[in-house]
Amino acid sequence: MTNSIEEILDTDAIFVIGSNTTENHPVIGTYMKRAVKRGAKLIVADPRKIELADYADVFLQIKPGTNIALLNGMMNVIIENDLHDKKYIEERTENFEELARTVKPYTPERVAEICGVDKEDIIKAALIYGEADKAGIYYAMGITQHTTGTYSVMNVSNLSLLCGNIGKESAGVNPLRGQNNVQGACDMGGLPADLPGYQKVFKPEVIEKFEELWDSKLPTKVGLTVPEILDEAEEGNIKFLYIMGENPMVSDPDINHVKKALSKLDFLVVQDIFLNETTELADVVLPAASFAEKDGTFTNTERRVQRVRKAIDPVGDAKPDWQILMELMNRLGYSKKYLDPSEIMDEIRSVTPQYAGITYDRLEKEGIQWPCPDVNHPGTKFLHEKAIARGRGLFMPVDHMESAETPDKEYPFILTTGRILYHYHTRTMTGRVEELNKISSKSYVEINETTANKLGISNGEKVKLSSRRGQIITLAKITDIIDENVFFMPLHFAEGAANYLTSTNLDPIAKIPELKVAAVKIEKLGS
Repeated sequence: MTNSIEEILDTDAIFVIGSNTTENHPVIGTYMKRAVKRGAKLIVADPRKIELADYADVFLQIKPGTNIALLNGMMNVIIENDLHDKKYIEERTENFEELARTVKPYTPERVAEICGVDKEDIIKAALIYGEADKAGIYYAMGITQHTTGTYSVMNVSNLSLLCGNIGKESAGVNPLRGQNNVQGACDMGGLPADLPGYQKVFKPEVIEKFEELWDSKLPTKVGLTVPEILDEAEEGNIKFLYIMGENPMVSDPDINHVKKALSKLDFLVVQDIFLNETTELADVVLPAASFAEKDGTFTNTERRVQRVRKAIDPVGDAKPDWQILMELMNRLGYSKKYLDPSEIMDEIRSVTPQYAGITYDRLEKEGIQWPCPDVNHPGTKFLHEKAIARGRGLFMPVDHMESAETPDKEYPFILTTGRILYHYHTRTMTGRVEELNKISSKSYVEINETTANKLGISNGEKVKLSSRRGQIITLAKITDIIDENVFFMPLHFAEGAANYLTSTNLDPIAKIPELKVAAVKIEKLGS
């Protein structure tokens, strides 16, 4: 997030696109509701009429995969109504003329046809955002999990730059990260091209710094993303895989493909806190400590580094992840030892500029938002206040592109997937909570009531969903919050898993799979 969660309370306009915030980020969703009560305008764009839509000044129930067109349409209206921030654009951006040329053909009429929404709602949304002094955009995987995901994120940035909302308090571009430490994992080099602090593996000065720190030679080749790893494993090009805190046999697209890939490995190690569908395929399972059994730090979605303190000792043979990894590397010949997580944080600080001023002593008092360049720095509430990181913000205009897979005669419906309030990811933890399972324990597919009536499908009835990759049996949930040509499934459930149906088509830049759009057909099975 460029901005902080608490800043939501003082914003003038909130634009939520591709995020079911009240279910997937309920704390942030609460802040949004409070902001609306205090007078903020709210725009929601989503294929489902999510709870937050009830609080919205305008709700845009867009067709999955049409985010770029909607954003272009809003920018068209803003420019045509002279609501763009000319001073900000002149002083702090470049390539505006190309953006204006690109969005000019995206009239409200054309965009309404592409997105399946009313043109007047597009205009209303654009005017709300364009007229606001401070407007923040909030998005999640409904933006990114498309073959056009990177371009959609670029367009979110375009809209924010157009109205001067980057580098401004209570505004900005705010991706909502899915897990409590996914931001921290990325910060620490959990991306194929990065070492800690987003320092690139192909830059000689970066490699030199880390080779000196770790007294080892390091590869300079960019690595593979998870989908690419699985592709290479199925081809027989990867022989060994080490999986930590991940359950790809439920969470990754085209589970039949995942199973084939993992089964072709010579050796699979899975490190997790519980046994799951992926550990069933493992040669070795290493028991990791849970969050309550270890010390360390998490970095949340607003870049806030926070201390995590052990409540109990690890149960049985479980150990903290860092300790397991250290013992493995010691046995493989690398002798460096750490006695405490604080030593690891000291090492992080020494080579990661954004974390340089963050110490355990400081974190004992409160969390600190990076960048924090030295121990006297308070942390950074919002980014780019004085200047965009690259100097000037660059408009990156993009055109609407169809999803990689679209409905046809054989597979006439769009399936989109997501999370629900009561479960987290693959239910490795929440699936063990009795009260949560009482509320939601089985796979289901949301079907529009008009569509269900046409097909003769009743609520709670068994149905078979099929795609070009597989088929599942699940339960029908009849609803009015989804469009007639769209189905929705939560991703959490191993039995009747949605990801047997989803596609491995990738965003060509970020290599993220298109989990939000898959063409499917449905068959009535009866009760």
